[in-house]
Amino acid sequence: MAERTADLVGTTAIAPAPVVTMRAAAAITPGGPEVLTPTLVPAPTRVGSEVLVRVVAAGVNSVDAKTRAGSGVSGGVATWPMVPGFDFSGVVVESPYAEFPLQPGDEVFGMTAFPRTTGSYAEYVAVPALNVARKPSTLSHVEAAAVPLAALTAWGAVVDLAKAHEGQRILIHAGAGGVGHLAVQFAAYFGAEVTATASTRNVDWVRRLGANRVIDYTSEDFEEVLGDFDVVIDAVGGDTGRRSLTVLRPGGHLVSLPSSSWPTLVADAAAAGVRGTGFWVVPEASTLAVIGRLITSGDVRVMADSVFPLEQAAEAHRLLETGHVRGKVVLRISDY
Repeated sequence: MAERTADLVGTTAIAPAPVVTMRAAAAITPGGPEVLTPTLVPAPTRVGSEVLVRVVAAGVNSVDAKTRAGSGVSGGVATWPMVPGFDFSGVVVESPYAEFPLQPGDEVFGMTAFPRTTGSYAEYVAVPALNVARKPSTLSHVEAAAVPLAALTAWGAVVDLAKAHEGQRILIHAGAGGVGHLAVQFAAYFGAEVTATASTRNVDWVRRLGANRVIDYTSEDFEEVLGDFDVVIDAVGGDTGRRSLTVLRPGGHLVSLPSSSWPTLVADAAAAGVRGTGFWVVPEASTLAVIGRLITSGDVRVMADSVFPLEQAAEAHRLLETGHVRGKVVLRISDY
């Protein structure tokens, strides 16, 4: 059973290194959630500028489930079984050198180099130093593990691409999702007039996050009641993206996050008189640190909806694939 997020801030004991094997959840072959099973795998070895981190919690993302199923970033998986996972929060075990800013014992969060390396559904990760930032002191490891990929994606879409600013009209689809609930907050923080779509149970919650208007997609077709947006940020894809072309002003901008499912995005947007842009998250410690400061100041909140032990990674994927998650699903990897 999943447990709801509680106050999980604590001091993490540092495991001895080097470690030969570690607990992990691995997909033995592409397939459904049932292929994701607890196992022992070789522990990573830190090299060069990498940081070795003992993982306390790992975020679960849609791309993890897609990769497990044989799509997503599975083309970069060299061999199966594979350990998925981008997001992590944990404690530094080894640093590149003695004067490096992050030292053993420091609490950090960030993104792995999955699928080029073992992912974060494991007790240890070795990651590029540029992928790691200090964990906000106000967050537990479980909460921090829900941040990196979703927050960096939301920031890239809202700040880097949409350049959110006062007076701008932005529509954000899936406003209660992992990316969406952060995108709503970033857009509101920078002064945009935010409209979002969400299910019935999430309408009030998304409004409290900063949305000026929330459309219940279970009872209304957004394209029938909305229009003249400067920017649409679509975290859903498929038909939702195509319908969104009709609610943009001439010259408006559609940012499609699951753009791999829409190979003609740019051409279709141009034919509709607007601009279409795909996006893929870039791990960047400096941006993650800025996001961490917004979280610490209370300007941005993160939601970890449900927490599963590592051994129940398959159940976490089943919940994620229902499409009815508020914020993020997280795996608790180890005690601390």
